[in-house]
Amino acid sequence: MAEPVEEPSNRPSDPWGRIKNLKSKRNGSNTWQVVAGSAVLGLVVATGAVLAAGPWDNGQRKAERQLAAAADRTGGAHHGRRLPGAPEPAPSAPVVLGALDTTVTRSAPQDPASLRTALAPLIGSPALGTQVAASVIDTATGKQLYGRGAATPMTPASTIKIATTAAALSALGPDHRIATTVRLSEDHRTLTLVGGGDPTLSKPALRSLATEAATALRESGENGEDGQDPVRLAYDTSRYTGPVLHPISPNDNIAPVTALMVDEGRLNGTDRGHAPRTEDPAGDAARAFAAELKKAGVKVTGAPRVARAGKARTVATHHSAPLSALVERTLTNSDNDIAEALARQTAIATGESADFAGARRAVTAELKKLKVPTTGARLADGSGLDREGRVTAGLLTTLLARAADPDRPELRPVLTGLPVAGFSGTLSTRYQDVPGATGLVRAKTGTLNRVNALAGTVVDPQGRLLAFAFLASGSDAPSDAESALDALAAALAGPGG
Repeated sequence: MAEPVEEPSNRPSDPWGRIKNLKSKRNGSNTWQVVAGSAVLGLVVATGAVLAAGPWDNGQRKAERQLAAAADRTGGAHHGRRLPGAPEPAPSAPVVLGALDTTVTRSAPQDPASLRTALAPLIGSPALGTQVAASVIDTATGKQLYGRGAATPMTPASTIKIATTAAALSALGPDHRIATTVRLSEDHRTLTLVGGGDPTLSKPALRSLATEAATALRESGENGEDGQDPVRLAYDTSRYTGPVLHPISPNDNIAPVTALMVDEGRLNGTDRGHAPRTEDPAGDAARAFAAELKKAGVKVTGAPRVARAGKARTVATHHSAPLSALVERTLTNSDNDIAEALARQTAIATGESADFAGARRAVTAELKKLKVPTTGARLADGSGLDREGRVTAGLLTTLLARAADPDRPELRPVLTGLPVAGFSGTLSTRYQDVPGATGLVRAKTGTLNRVNALAGTVVDPQGRLLAFAFLASGSDAPSDAESALDALAAALAGPGG
């Protein structure tokens, strides 16, 4: 039977239109709040982020800011242009204040003793099962404020995606894009669709590749006077090696892992969560490309066949979204297909074999470069679906602190991609009954049979960014375990959190 994993929400994963950061004071101490609401009314909740150069600004994804700018909506006197004849806009709200900068010590770190007191009644909850490990650190100092079995390897479930994405960013950089290409043989009789390992390749992207390839054929002058001589179509999946099936496959949680696929091999039109998957994603992609070639006026003879491109020139190229965006999507929606692709891209970048074993070696090596405690760790896969995977709570919090380090801006998407409590991704439906916690906690979830985990960041009452990881196993009631984990994370924010 398939392992159950967290069901990503169908809500929009980027609530940029509803969330604004504000800084306020509560009982004399700095806190962070999020204002989420409509044009008239708002819900005030708390949140925290790290200010640093890189793929985010003031805790907001660059993609979100660009989308907001592109919309060019008028929301006040200083928000976009006003159309002729339109009524005068309402006064603008005050400028949003900057986010927390971990390079500045705003106050003394939280007293570990008080943190132990706050967590003690929660960490022992029977709902968490038979074994619990925990780590809480101050990201500015790297000091562990709370630990319980922090060096004990445990099954991480999907929290392993924090390690996978951090390793990919470290090896490739946030601006890296995965290329899918079309190559034309020397005799101009064969087009080859070459997979680069982009699981997010879409049908519109195939259409664009086909149009570009058709233009190249017509302009070459070697494919008949009008470029209408028939061509054969091949497809190349040699970018990846080894078994294509994940150890738990066949499964609705993940498609066969291949270098060529369209829309993650999904068959129901969704872009997240469980979905029926094709057994032949590469073949399906090639057949869809053949159909697009025909629409573009290219005569394709025979059925697509598997073959390496060999000596051929590139006539069309499609690039994926930047790695930073792929990382955010992976973490927000707990996307298993992209996670496994990122692990293999890391392997390719570091000279390892592009299979499960090579990806494991590559990701582990990158974590060691980041000076993360890897003792006892086993990166069985990139997604966390494999129960044989093991990491420590200390490894996860150290990685989160690395991502918050102003000197490592390339890792920032690890933080910006974390689901926001009550708003996005796999946390969109959680924290509904936790007063004051909505919008405050940013964390990656993890769920397998009898395994529950939560790892992320929160700002404490002193205004300091904390990284936390709670790993639990042995629970017979997943929903109760999730509630217990949510309470632990909320407690880090102090009273009312």
